[in-house]
Amino acid sequence: RTTKTRKIVLHFCNTIISNQQPITMKLAVASTLLASAAAFAPASVSKSSTALNNAAMDDLKALAEKSNPVLKYYDPLELASTTIYDETNEATIGFLRHAEIKHGRVAMAAFVGYIVQSNVVFPWAQTLAGAPHPGTDLSPPEQWDAIPLGAKLQIMFFVGFLEIYSELTPAEGAAGGQIHYTKGGQPGKYPSFDAIPHSVPFDLYDPFKFHTGLTAESKEKRLRAEINNGRLAQLGIFGFLCAQTIPGSVPALEGVVKPYSGEVMAPFEANWSF
Repeated sequence: RTTKTRKIVLHFCNTIISNQQPITMKLAVASTLLASAAAFAPASVSKSSTALNNAAMDDLKALAEKSNPVLKYYDPLELASTTIYDETNEATIGFLRHAEIKHGRVAMAAFVGYIVQSNVVFPWAQTLAGAPHPGTDLSPPEQWDAIPLGAKLQIMFFVGFLEIYSELTPAEGAAGGQIHYTKGGQPGKYPSFDAIPHSVPFDLYDPFKFHTGLTAESKEKRLRAEINNGRLAQLGIFGFLCAQTIPGSVPALEGVVKPYSGEVMAPFEANWSF
């Protein structure tokens, strides 16, 4: 369409030039018409960007239908159709997918940790001074409140390192590098520790290399299972916390979990001093 328009304009310009008008005026009119034609030319970047956005949305809908064939794609707030941080819609979809996978993993660790902490106490001392770990007479939130500030800081710094390392990992092709999830990379994929200057024997994912031979179909199936398990774990851990702080809110957990009078949304409120 653009080529045809330019041909028409050029033909019209040739007609003008063939007249008896001064050369300066002829060239000025021709330049103006060519510029006008170029203004209506569709931008190739916009086309490619739209194609990428459509592909990202199609992948998201396909994953949603496979993960939950009953509910399928469900986005009542239309988050996947928006843009955040002045990024493209494709980057936004990558950000949201990565955030869901990450929150699901944290929730699975929290859910299992809650059950373990409620029933098991490590036999060794927690501090160099010989103080023991909080006992099972305390609920997990109370155990967190009871541990020293130094222990809280160690946990925070370790988690912070994992987060910073995953975001600042080198580009694909470098040691431990991979494409960022907002730039077309795989959401949820954690980089290897090969980029760390000193040797690290194990990676965060698959430290014993049990799953290196998985097929693409198996990896896709495991990812869907992880997403669904993560969603259930988010409901599960908040079910525990609601039952502790809002009496009667979770009838199935009545008498199972201990009441908690603290503020679960203010984890640094108690014992935040050396």
